[in-house]
Amino acid sequence: MRLSRYFLPILRETPKEAEIISHRLMLRAGMMRQEAAGIYAFLPLGLRVLNKINTIVREEQNRAGAIELLMPTVQSAELWRESGRYDAYGKEMLRIKDRHAREMLYGPTNEEMITDIFRAYVRSYRDLPLNLYHIQWKFRDEVRPRFGLMRGREFLMKDAYSFDLDQAGARHSYNKMFVAYLRTFARMGLKAIPMVAETGPIGGNLSHEFIILASTGESEVFCHRDYLEFDVPGEDIDFDNVDALQSTVDKWTSLYAATSEMHDAAAFEKLPQGSQMSARGIEVGHIFYFGTKYSEPMKAVVTGPDGTEKPVHMGSYGIGPSRLVAAIIEASHDDAGIKWPEAVAPFKVAILNLKQGDGATDAASEKLYAALQAKGVDVLYHDLDERPGSKFATADLIGIPWQVLIGPKGLAAGQFELKKRADGSREMLSPDDVLARLVPRF
Repeated sequence: MRLSRYFLPILRETPKEAEIISHRLMLRAGMMRQEAAGIYAFLPLGLRVLNKINTIVREEQNRAGAIELLMPTVQSAELWRESGRYDAYGKEMLRIKDRHAREMLYGPTNEEMITDIFRAYVRSYRDLPLNLYHIQWKFRDEVRPRFGLMRGREFLMKDAYSFDLDQAGARHSYNKMFVAYLRTFARMGLKAIPMVAETGPIGGNLSHEFIILASTGESEVFCHRDYLEFDVPGEDIDFDNVDALQSTVDKWTSLYAATSEMHDAAAFEKLPQGSQMSARGIEVGHIFYFGTKYSEPMKAVVTGPDGTEKPVHMGSYGIGPSRLVAAIIEASHDDAGIKWPEAVAPFKVAILNLKQGDGATDAASEKLYAALQAKGVDVLYHDLDERPGSKFATADLIGIPWQVLIGPKGLAAGQFELKKRADGSREMLSPDDVLARLVPRF
């Protein structure tokens, strides 16, 4: 993509309403624009990041055996009355009426709707286990939306829902999502620690939040330091192996880890002094097992092996892709701007032509741009007639992992300068070596 043909509304000043780093940087980097309190438009650069996060989420959900569908944003109030949550959910639910005065709502979550879909089609235990997920916009009318995407009213959510014949099967489904979440966040460059958490309005008796540590995190968390050294399961993990999967989950829940709401100070103090870690954290995922909380009142039953009908055991599993955009920034930035992990970066490479209009630098920049595009590399070519300092500042602000600096001095020596945004390191390399460094090897 040529910057001269792209829509990237960079702000040089930080908007006054932005309270935290991710909010400031997303506005300054032209990633989003506020349309109302807690409601944002994703601009092209932000949408590229959001789409890459969604791709990783989908790949790991599919790997774990979940099946994608898409449910509507507007739901019938009658479904929520069946479950008993319509009046209990509170003012965060946006309640509306259509032209026929039928009560509707803008979905804050989808347990009722997915249960309704399940009970309409599934009758036998032979159709279980089943895990259905979608990536859809949600709305929760926060009393005080703030911190940009970290606590907005409208947000993108991946929510999956598992259905099993009994508690043992449901626990295995829970474990699949537990491991899938570890892999999902690791692929985004994040170290997520599963912590015992409250179930809140979703309900149930088993719940974990996945927390990433960040100095700008929204709440304090407490855990054993060894979690930072745990290896995330590889892509070859067998999600159908009940014992192996349980062993992985046992390892990741064997040490102390809890959110502030679930913190047990006495238990934490029993850890060796050097193993105690308290830090700021950001929730990036939440999983629940809630048994028959919804299937019983909504009569979602299957015929078991003995011929009797039984309510299915359910779980739900949420990841907020839009919130993840902000969380990644909170965990990875410096004074100059964002430092995107390569897997979710809007572009992998930025080409900075340091003397736009010069025949030699123009030709070298165009040649590298064409070569990278031919290899399928996401590349942003800064071809505007701006000073080098301005180009450096833009590239650092938007956080492109690799920057190729092409100027007359380097070209005279037959070299480009390659900068790695993550640590600021720089190398002078030949054009061929730069291309070899940036193109994935298969």
